Amino acid sequence: MERTGRLDRGDGVELAWALLPGRGPTVVFLPGFASDMAGVKATTLREMCAARGQAMLRLDYSGHGASGGAFADGTIGRWRDDARLVIERVTEGERLLVGSSMGGWIGLMLARDLPGVVGLVGIAAAPDFTETLMWAAMSPAERATLESAGQLVVPSEYGAPLVITRALIEDGRRHLLLDGNLPIGVPVRLLQGQRDPDVPWETALRIAERLTGEDVQVTLIKDGDHRLSRESDLALLRAIVAGMLG
Repeated sequence: MERTGRLDRGDGVELAWALLPGRGPTVVFLPGFASDMAGVKATTLREMCAARGQAMLRLDYSGHGASGGAFADGTIGRWRDDARLVIERVTEGERLLVGSSMGGWIGLMLARDLPGVVGLVGIAAAPDFTETLMWAAMSPAERATLESAGQLVVPSEYGAPLVITRALIEDGRRHLLLDGNLPIGVPVRLLQGQRDPDVPWETALRIAERLTGEDVQVTLIKDGDHRLSRESDLALLRAIVAGMLG
């Protein structure tokens, strides 16, 4: 049975997690920007892992889902550290990371830096998106507002408007990955829709090019969107993760 808990990261902000016990490696789901561990991709993998007797960890970054903290206080580095803290405190042994969108960026950093990672699955993985997708798309007026006011409110197709902070953009620049080689040697599988309105499908090819490991496969879904949450998409995700688990 899945256990849930909250972990104080040391400053009073509690991070929510849910752990399904089972055999290793532990599948770790890393949600996207302004998303959470209750999404359909995370719960689909939980059901698959439960049927296999596989351990799985789901988590929410600060300011997301059931965790404490304010969304506007978060940055890429902060959310990466949140994920790493929960992974290290709640799991042990080998981990297979599955990152969706921003979770793919965080997963790439953890696969590079965190001991015990045996593989990574990226779903519309979006490394560097604060720079290449957010900052690059802003008008001069929007950039000026962000610089002067420290934040910018933008509409979202997926829910309430989002607060983009200057700190998010500036911190993102400290964690850019695609301007050099990515020293990750574990197997990597990238799942990407070619009708994704948010992350260009070519991003998956750039990630594959930058990875130093040889065991890298990119799966393109011609009519796939950003969420990749149709049953056919979820079936493909289950098959990829199952293949990584062996």
